[in-house]
Amino acid sequence: MRDALQASLEKRINGFVAEKAERLMDEKDERKIQACADRNAVIVKTYARGKILRQQFSGERQAVLYEVHFQHLIKQKEHLYLEEEVEVREANFQRGMLEDDSEVVPDQLEAAFSADAASLEMGARERLSYVYDRRKAVQYAERWWNSYNPAFKKFDVDCTNYISQCLHAGGAPMRGYPNRGQGWWMRGNNYSYSWAVANSLRWYLAGSKTGLKAREVGSPDELIPGDVICYDFQGDGRFDHNTIVVAKDANGMPLVNAHTYNSRMRYWEYTDSSAYTPKIKYKFYTILDESREWL
Repeated sequence: MRDALQASLEKRINGFVAEKAERLMDEKDERKIQACADRNAVIVKTYARGKILRQQFSGERQAVLYEVHFQHLIKQKEHLYLEEEVEVREANFQRGMLEDDSEVVPDQLEAAFSADAASLEMGARERLSYVYDRRKAVQYAERWWNSYNPAFKKFDVDCTNYISQCLHAGGAPMRGYPNRGQGWWMRGNNYSYSWAVANSLRWYLAGSKTGLKAREVGSPDELIPGDVICYDFQGDGRFDHNTIVVAKDANGMPLVNAHTYNSRMRYWEYTDSSAYTPKIKYKFYTILDESREWL
């Protein structure tokens, strides 16, 4: 009897996750269609798949952690590309009846680590030359966009950690260990603020004189694959998110990959994101090495 009841609950929950994926796709498509129309692109096909990640039982209560994987085939002029995004959600059931269902919002790493420009080392005497291999940085971004390299520590808010890994895969050298407020590095479970905190990486890119260096440019169309975009969603001067450019669309504008809310080949502007506000500000950084330092 108990096994039959359990099987019935499992079937109901699986049905809920599949149905929720379809509803979320419809909601997301409303924003996505407008965002595409603004740049003369259209959605050719959409697909959403729900997957249960974890279930916990407590008496007659059941908590279900699940993800929804969205895919949008987008056509712009004669170009086709696949944009992907993953949303993690949690649903709670009582005796098999849904009580609540909501998106899982990661804890804000920024609140725990508040390094700013004043605490970062901007002019170290050491000089670390390197050639930035953009192809390898993009290959890494594509390989790990929806998974996590076990060689590195994983964060709940993982966007900047992921971008740092991509830059390092492209050849950018670490420096500054073991001072967390200096340089840009990760070693084991220890790391600099600039490696893992969005606002700190933004300041580091703006001021680093050795090792990993960047130059701010005025518009996104100046970026090329392997470059970085920083996002201040609230427009309050504190940057919340970072992405890496992996391709350009038919109009020469960036398509980006990101972690935390894992996404691939997403249009850089994020106007279809739930985090978007009209106050949003962006910073555009092209990565420098010995071959591009004076361009």
